[in-house]
Amino acid sequence: MLTFNTLFERELKKLIDDAIDDRKENLSTGLGTIDFPTYRHQVGIIAGLRMALEFCGEATTICNRKERGQ
Repeated sequence: MLTFNTLFERELKKLIDDAIDDRKENLSTGLGTIDFPTYRHQVGIIAGLRMALEFCGEATTICNRKERGQ
């Protein structure tokens, strides 16, 4: 059985992945891009969301180390 924190982390990562996929789809179909600055903004949002995923992984690693007393 999953703990609340594990379940929360899993669902958060899914939401972030879905947001990234939506933005990538909009960029590939041209729906969300009117001009180059808008395109750059959307790419920046995707980069920020990917960064958030990396931070989730780093936070999990830090918590696991603390649980083990390292």
